[in-house]
This record gives sequence, structure tokens and C-alpha cells, in this order.
Amino acid sequence: MSGAGRPAAGWVTAVLAVAVAVLGLSAVYGRQVPRIKMRTGGREGRVIRIQVLNGSGEGGVGSRAAAFLREGGFHVVEVGNAELSDYPATLVVARAADPAAARSVARYLGGLPVIRQVWSSDLAEVTVVLGKDSGRLKLEP
Repeated sequence: MSGAGRPAAGWVTAVLAVAVAVLGLSAVYGRQVPRIKMRTGGREGRVIRIQVLNGSGEGGVGSRAAAFLREGGFHVVEVGNAELSDYPATLVVARAADPAAARSVARYLGGLPVIRQVWSSDLAEVTVVLGKDSGRLKLEP
């Protein structure tokens, strides 16, 4: 009976060896592959914080846009629905006095229009409102 337990012990050892090898390779890969550099804007060089609001009426487009922005190095702090669901066009809103951050986001999304609506908020300095034309955005890297 004691011999029946040995093949299982060998299998467990092999699985653990593979797991250790994968973890080791993962650690090496994490150090060697460059990470996405966070995009900065403004005079302080701060990471651009973005609020994404879906005003298109199409489900899931806000999450797709947020993922695309995150892959581009932006810091998406909130994803939600806009108060209205019938915005005709997608736009970028500059929430800070300096619109440089909003212009950077607009360029990344394909040259969207930027409007200024300054407010004092620690949440985000840029708001992206997705409109009915959001299907024309290339939300793939």
C-alpha cells in the first residue's frame, strides 16, 4: 500500500516544479518587458485622470473606451453613464484650467473635439462623453 502513494507524490512534485518554473519566468519577464508608461499632462506632469461617461445608449462602449484609454497609459478613475443617452457626437471635456491634458486624450482617441468646462474636482481633469458616433472610434490598440 505504501507503493501506491509514490506515483501520486511524483506527480505532485512535477506539478510543483512546473509552477516554480512558471513563477520564475514570470518574474524575469516582468523585469525585462517595459511597462506602459502613464501619460502625463499639465504643468505638474501628473498622470491624466479621466472620467468616461457613456452617452451613446449602446451598452458596453464605456468599458471598451476605458480599457483602450488604460492601455494607452491614461488613468481612468470612473466609468459610468451620462445623464442623457442621446449625445450625437463623442467629445472630450477639459475640466482643468489648462486644456493640455484634454487635448492629449482627444488626440489619442483620433482627434475628437475638446470643450472647456472648468470645475474644481479631485476626481478627474478630463471627461470623455461617448456619443452616438462612438462606433467610429478605434477602441483597439
